[in-house]
Amino acid sequence: MRRLRVEFTTEPFDLDEAPRHAVVAREVVQSAALDAVDVGPFGNTAEGSADQVLDAVAALLRSSLEAGATRVSLQVNVLGEGEG
Repeated sequence: MRRLRVEFTTEPFDLDEAPRHAVVAREVVQSAALDAVDVGPFGNTAEGSADQVLDAVAALLRSSLEAGATRVSLQVNVLGEGEG
């Protein structure tokens, strides 16, 4: 089964308080059926099967843009055997 890792950030940034779009994006990946989620102040990562990650990416794009994100940067990597 192919596994993927997604790394993402949402903008605009607010150093004083997490913006609504960032909170929504994190909630989406934390509630998704993913194997690993790491949430940080400037970036987030999640891993899972290809279907799990792609479904989560679609949901986080929709949700964070609807919540006011003006930019979502993401990178998706195919994990090699033994990674993740």
